[in-house]
Amino acid sequence: MRVLAIDTALEACAAAVLDTESGAVAAHESLPMLRGHAEALMPLVKRVMERAGLTFTQLDRVAVTTGPGSFTGLRVGIAAARGIGLASGKPVVGLSTLAAFAAPFIAADDALPVAAAIDARHGQVYLQVFGPGGRTIVAPRICSLREALRAAAGGGPRLTGTAAAMLAAAWPKGERPPSHVDQRSAPDIDWVARLGAAADEKAAPPKPLYLRAPDAQPQNASQLARR
Repeated sequence: MRVLAIDTALEACAAAVLDTESGAVAAHESLPMLRGHAEALMPLVKRVMERAGLTFTQLDRVAVTTGPGSFTGLRVGIAAARGIGLASGKPVVGLSTLAAFAAPFIAADDALPVAAAIDARHGQVYLQVFGPGGRTIVAPRICSLREALRAAAGGGPRLTGTAAAMLAAAWPKGERPPSHVDQRSAPDIDWVARLGAAADEKAAPPKPLYLRAPDAQPQNASQLARR
């Protein structure tokens, strides 16, 4: 299976092509950025596809991170993935950004828990906790830092994501400390591709996983009444 993976959910614009028959990532590129994903993504995808020596019709699947993450970034990545899938006639699957953060740790040792956390601002985090075998024990949610610590503490979990260091710094006294802290601004695009190859098409739609409403709200109070 040949999978094109796309990630624009957080602080990177990234793409990779995985060939599961060889077990190798044929090409990948990741550009750190806070803004400008819309302008950077398609030229980046073009470069990755050229390095992999493939056309879009030679792909078997497109995978994209669906969040949580930046509202704008998510829309850019998902729209691009859907467009590529529609034009090439290939299926598109969506993957949680939190699962992408946790994937390499689960693959390395699935006996130890993993807490993936993304800074949601205003003292909140997006959180998902994985237990033995990669089983979800705390489903993706937005919660306060205190609630996240209460949910993640215990068992010396590995922490990963944009809020990993924040959780580690506030770790409760008396609790077994995290066994590893992996502070990073975006998931590894190679693992997004691997998760994309393993995903069930029917259970992984390319739909945004926002977990909270956008900060910007319609100004209904300022609308003029209709006559």
